[in-house]
Amino acid sequence: MNKYRTPLKNARGLGAAKTGTEHFVLQRLTATALVLLAIWFLVFVLSLIGADYAAAAEAVAKPWNAMLLVGFLVAMFWHAQIGLQVVLEDYIHNSLLALALQVSVKFVAVLGAIVGIFAVARIALGN
Repeated sequence: MNKYRTPLKNARGLGAAKTGTEHFVLQRLTATALVLLAIWFLVFVLSLIGADYAAAAEAVAKPWNAMLLVGFLVAMFWHAQIGLQVVLEDYIHNSLLALALQVSVKFVAVLGAIVGIFAVARIALGN
């Protein structure tokens, strides 16, 4: 009777994780946001060439610049985390190592975003 069984029996219950579309959409949204924010960031940094610390801090302290800089940091770390997650899922086949690396990547991304946002807030709110 076993010779009539198909390989489908091995796949039952292992359906889609249902997060592939969400990852795809988030990756594209963060990439689009990063394109726009990177253009702004490049213009912003180029405008600060030759400026001293006080002038740079004053430029960052302006509300629009601070908000765009925070948006850039959030989009950058979120995009990096999603991209590294996909790479790890594709190329790390040891479950325990994959889990450890996934947790590490998320931790570093969140920590980097928090530190960056704190730095911008500290400058924007006047030390």
